[in-house]
Amino acid sequence: MFTRHYAFWPKELPKTLTLPNTSVFTNLEISALRYPDHTAIIFYDAPITYRRLLAEVEAMAGYLQAQGVKKGDRVLLYMQNSPQYVISYYAILRADAIVIPVNPMNRAAELEHYIADTSSALCMAGQELVDYISPLLETTDLEQVVVASYNTYIKPDTDLDLPAEVAAPVWSGNEPGVVSWEEAMGAGHSPSEHTAGPDDLAVFPYSSGTTGAPKGCMHTHRSVMATTVHRAFWNLSTANSVQLATLPFFHVTGMTGSMNGPIFSGSTAVIMTRWDRTTASRLIERYKVTSWTNIVTMAVDFLSNPDIDNYDLSSLSMIGGGGAAMPAAVAEKLKRLTGLDYIEGYGMSETMAATHINPNARPKTQCLGIPVFDVDSRIIDPETLKEVGPGETGEIVSFGPQVTLGYWNRPAETDAAFIEIDGKRFFRTGDLAYYDEDGYFFMVDRLKRMINASGFKVWPSEVEALMYRHPAIHEVCIISAPDPKRGETVKACIVLTPEAEANTSVEDITSWCREQMAVYKVPTIVEFVTALPKSPTGKLMWRALQEEEWKDRTGS
Repeated sequence: MFTRHYAFWPKELPKTLTLPNTSVFTNLEISALRYPDHTAIIFYDAPITYRRLLAEVEAMAGYLQAQGVKKGDRVLLYMQNSPQYVISYYAILRADAIVIPVNPMNRAAELEHYIADTSSALCMAGQELVDYISPLLETTDLEQVVVASYNTYIKPDTDLDLPAEVAAPVWSGNEPGVVSWEEAMGAGHSPSEHTAGPDDLAVFPYSSGTTGAPKGCMHTHRSVMATTVHRAFWNLSTANSVQLATLPFFHVTGMTGSMNGPIFSGSTAVIMTRWDRTTASRLIERYKVTSWTNIVTMAVDFLSNPDIDNYDLSSLSMIGGGGAAMPAAVAEKLKRLTGLDYIEGYGMSETMAATHINPNARPKTQCLGIPVFDVDSRIIDPETLKEVGPGETGEIVSFGPQVTLGYWNRPAETDAAFIEIDGKRFFRTGDLAYYDEDGYFFMVDRLKRMINASGFKVWPSEVEALMYRHPAIHEVCIISAPDPKRGETVKACIVLTPEAEANTSVEDITSWCREQMAVYKVPTIVEFVTALPKSPTGKLMWRALQEEEWKDRTGS
């Protein structure tokens, strides 16, 4: 067991936690029993109590079961942050089914993969996304889409600036297989007994790697419960805590820190559908927000607001997140403004968010943190698989209650993702790092081919697979390029077919990409080349292209 960091462990916390032997849904049930009239959600000034939240979850769970959803079935959840997202998530769990969180930036080709991979017959979708998912009712095994209009849950007289998706009129379509949220909620169905336990499957967040299509990380109620409880205790959350929820709930950090965590504690989540720094400032001041989990680019934008000094942010007691290293100058500005350190952490879809977090009382800058409750993390040589010591760079491997069982329907990739050490099954993260003498972990590089664009993970092989559908593309290689705002951005090096060379433009490629994939995956740089570098065995030498790109643009 890695214990080097124990000397700096928070004094008020135990080093191990006994997790509840219940499903994630029961956290809501218990909080509604304890705090029925306490505010669970504030959505653009509209409050929702725990009593109401539970009642609406029960109603939607009953509807899902009436449509044939059974224990272990997979249900797509394709919408932005909203009360309906929370209700859908917990209703799926209440129905003993499995949540498939889908990035709302995903489009047709990506949605087809999720449906085929999970055999999902039903999707809960935001109204702004209906046009992307409903056509698949005719071409895939998808049978029904339940459509949520966000503005039915806002306070009509709010003075807050509303995102276009929230301000939009209520959906009023009439398509076969598409049902409105209100129709589903008003159907009057009650769910059968809740039978899911800690070892039943609960959520499949999708991740990827060097093999192309995204793959589902199988998480049980126990592994989801682990990070839910860990985060709540690490941040000393109580029913009086107020969390600003700006990270997307489809992402495991937002799911854990801003949705599941507050519900476990019986506290309040102030939900934003889209990021807006002025609205965030107003909400912090108006509702005395105590904690805010974000990504670094969000915090940077928040602090760059020229009017930031006009808001009362004194209620904040914790600000933290990850996605990229926090620039020292920005961390110093945060400290001057609020008196708070930015608490960085580290995790991934395979670990249902954090395995490492900085101690609140002794954080280090640009640091992943220390292993949290019951997590055993080591650094190994990725080639010899032998452990290395302090200051030596190697691959992070982690064992803990939040680690995925493996990848859905991918036994070979599951086997390759784990290694046995001291009789325990460690997950190989693919991230290169080192730990210092105090046991704090620091990121160095990525063993996997992943691009981190403003905290969004872009998997080059997935983008390549989608781009090969374009008839003008003969070969393509996706690499990262430096970007002053996003940290990294996506670049496509393309060899066109002979027929397309004379009549294909960069705009032709990027316009097509915007229709086929999430916007953060779309290459912002496209370069047409005559050939791509390959090894003697024909393997694409992507790393050489990437190193050349960074050298040309940064001079190093």
